[in-house]
Amino acid sequence: MATDVRCRVEADEARGVVRVTGVLDRSGVDTVRDGLLARLCDRPGPVVADLTGLRMADPAAGDVFAEVRREVRDWPAAELLLCDPTGAVAGVPAWPTLDGAMAGLAAAPLAAVVEADLPPVVEAARQARHLVAEGCGRWGLHELIEPACIAVTEMVNNVVAHARTGMTVRLAPRDSTLHLAVRDHSPRQPAFTGPAPLDTAGGRGLLLIDAVADSWGSSPVPDGKVVWCVLDAEDAARHG
Repeated sequence: MATDVRCRVEADEARGVVRVTGVLDRSGVDTVRDGLLARLCDRPGPVVADLTGLRMADPAAGDVFAEVRREVRDWPAAELLLCDPTGAVAGVPAWPTLDGAMAGLAAAPLAAVVEADLPPVVEAARQARHLVAEGCGRWGLHELIEPACIAVTEMVNNVVAHARTGMTVRLAPRDSTLHLAVRDHSPRQPAFTGPAPLDTAGGRGLLLIDAVADSWGSSPVPDGKVVWCVLDAEDAARHG
């Protein structure tokens, strides 16, 4: 995890805890954001940020925790919880002790998740579609197989054509929605400029994602990005 001279972010992978220690002011905000996002994008499931050893030198810097939670709210199987003895941080579920936060973690168990690491090759899109069909079938989201396959194909093809790095495809259900993400190792962000002219070839990948998904976006993370989308089974059934 990244560090600076005043603030440290260290992950305890065995417990799903990220310890943030030292003194946090505005100069440490990027360190905290990058450390939390790195943990949240590399492994599915909720994360507890333990702030027991942290002193908040600038109250405004504490907004970074709520910002990270907002950033990951539509990622598959991602959530941020806090152990915050001071109660100074707003916008994130928090407990005053680590034991309490770990109990909260246990009460929000890991959602069903399907994921795979894929190489940046043309065949990756087919593998990703198989993953989507398997997950949607397992979770009873049959209405979403077709639109989710369209979305994941475009997301994976974008990595193959532009990022050219290995990728992780991850999906998880949440109520009647499917949350789908592709994480790659390129900082290049996708650019969506609206519908492509009818007389142009290509350039419609993001348009297709926009057409089938309720929402989508791209999150910069350390060493790359996460492109995500949310699809709703009830909407798909109404328009199917």
